[in-house]
Amino acid sequence: LKDPAVVKPFAKVVEANIGNPHAMKQLPISFFRQVLALCVDPALLDYEGLPYARDVKERARRTLECLKGHGIGAYTASVGVTEFRKDIARFIEERDGYKADYRNIFLTNGASDAIRSILTLCIPGSTNKCAPKVGYMSPIPQYPLYSACYSELGVEMIPYYLDEDNNWELNMDNLGQAIESARLQCEPRLLVVINPGNPTGQQLSRVNIEQIIKFCHAERLVLLADEVYQENVYKENSVFVSFRKVLKSMGPQYSNLELVSFHCVSNGYVGECGVRGGYMELVGIDPSVVEVFERYLSSKLCANTVGQIMTDLMINPPKPGDESYPQFAKERSGILTSLKKAAMAISTRLDKIDGIQCNAIQGAMYAFPKIYLPPVAIAKAMESYLEPDEYYCLKLLEETGISFVPGSGFGQIDGTYHFRTTILADEETTEDILDRLEEFHKKFLTEHGVN
Repeated sequence: LKDPAVVKPFAKVVEANIGNPHAMKQLPISFFRQVLALCVDPALLDYEGLPYARDVKERARRTLECLKGHGIGAYTASVGVTEFRKDIARFIEERDGYKADYRNIFLTNGASDAIRSILTLCIPGSTNKCAPKVGYMSPIPQYPLYSACYSELGVEMIPYYLDEDNNWELNMDNLGQAIESARLQCEPRLLVVINPGNPTGQQLSRVNIEQIIKFCHAERLVLLADEVYQENVYKENSVFVSFRKVLKSMGPQYSNLELVSFHCVSNGYVGECGVRGGYMELVGIDPSVVEVFERYLSSKLCANTVGQIMTDLMINPPKPGDESYPQFAKERSGILTSLKKAAMAISTRLDKIDGIQCNAIQGAMYAFPKIYLPPVAIAKAMESYLEPDEYYCLKLLEETGISFVPGSGFGQIDGTYHFRTTILADEETTEDILDRLEEFHKKFLTEHGVN
């Protein structure tokens, strides 16, 4: 692909493999970028010809005050700017209807950094070499960050398989079987849930969330709720419901459940992946453990200030009546409406292609269809020391320039094959991707023995 001397049957590579909204031409939110620009260069606040709304300048001044007048180049508190943490607490209270304590909220360099920190914290500091290995429960298919962290930390991964036949819902029987089998070789310590799902695009029902909370409570597991796609909900007549909200509604008997939830600026309508901003909230965690975690964060100095500012903007955007609100509302609605339309169109079109089966995309930014590969293709993949869906995706890339991620990279039931594609391309590009995929798929099947 990199050799310019080789004539390729496509003009350019279409990177539909990674959730990177701005790389796929999603525009940034004007208010957020304008405030950020003034924080980066405060001298612009005194420039009379600057065409920014009054509330943009007011918000920038307030943000700079929150930074104690030091600007974006100075360290903040290791746990994050206090005023931003209080803003996040108010956001959570408004979202869930239950009070939040800002002292349990920590600003981070995106959700990935927060997740890695918590996974590290949950490893017991034992010197007993005979102690059982720690195990972390993760969904399959799963976001590869988790399995990579487990390998790095020397933790046993306990896979539990999502139910593809029921739109990737979490099957409680599978969960119970997974933990019982795991106890023979490790000590289960926590359970990870990704909702809405990556790569599977499902949205868990409230009933399913309650079942998961009860399971974690009964098994004394820390519950990690990866909720970074909470703005990306496409299921008709549905809204995002956080694990925290459901937990708080279940009464005092579950108040000792340890829950950690994550959110970031990389997804939703914001899509600021490169800014690296996010937060985590600790719920039901013993204060002495929180204190240890604060000391751990202090070794990292602080999350980057630009990411902290963007996180604060995300959870505290313009409100009705603000000068910038009409434009903000138009931009936000335009992005989310476009993503919802793409989710419906892509899953429907994929499901109509012979040999491809795709569940409805209820949330997040991906489709994860199952592909039926003929025996000849599977044999050729094995000859090349490739997973069958990896072989398929490489052929697709070589012949069409379309880049998908093979399902084997996320984990899947043995004997099944998938690929992940984003839903981020514009409508014209999406149609082109699907047309080329359908043509390739028919050709692929014919070349591998299917008449």
